[in-house]
Amino acid sequence: MGTGSANTTRPRCRNLTFGLLDDLGRRIVVGQFDDTVFPTEAELARQHKVSRSVTREAVKMLTAKGLLTARPRQGTVVQPAAAWSLFDPDVLEWLMERRFSVDLLRHFNELRIAIEPEAAALAARHAGPADHAAIATGWDRMAAAEAGDGDPLAADIAFHVAVLGASHNPFYRQFRDVVASALQTSIRVTNRVAGRTASLVDHAAVRDAILRGDVPGAREAMRTLIADVIVLIDATAGGQFT
Repeated sequence: MGTGSANTTRPRCRNLTFGLLDDLGRRIVVGQFDDTVFPTEAELARQHKVSRSVTREAVKMLTAKGLLTARPRQGTVVQPAAAWSLFDPDVLEWLMERRFSVDLLRHFNELRIAIEPEAAALAARHAGPADHAAIATGWDRMAAAEAGDGDPLAADIAFHVAVLGASHNPFYRQFRDVVASALQTSIRVTNRVAGRTASLVDHAAVRDAILRGDVPGAREAMRTLIADVIVLIDATAGGQFT
């Protein structure tokens, strides 16, 4: 009886912790604590009607993500955005869901253009049959979505994630969340500015270069693809979008 009770309590505590983590993380990212003192653990527990252990764990997780820090005689303090762990999936999600600046989106895609062309080149050199199949399937999904069968965003992300995986470089594979987050917002911009979804022709050029083992061709095709996105982002003239 006692063991069963413990097993049901732990998942509930974890759910409460992650719920509090998500709520506080979003509020920090949108700046709700910029002009106020961050609540103490006791205050958070009272405000959210959870235990001190739940608030303590959520604060620890936010500290690990770079959003908070504990300072002597100052308590828990919100860190400046420059200290946030931008490669953390939760932080990426919170950033993407706030009112998002075109400048920050450009920064994401500048990172992509430094990473993905080299990942494509490595894929052309190292990809095996399974990798080729994943890339080809990603493009096929994009073509089907363009014709109204499927989600264009999910298909586009699947294609780029397949290329990162085909690089057989574990460090490049770690960029999947960055690429996915950048694409989620980039596609909204390209749809608004260019009135279209991702270019099937440009993606096919990447696919074909990788499949035939053309290292410089894969690199250049991917660079061209992302450079086109940056041009479209710059066409928004540094404005804001939601």
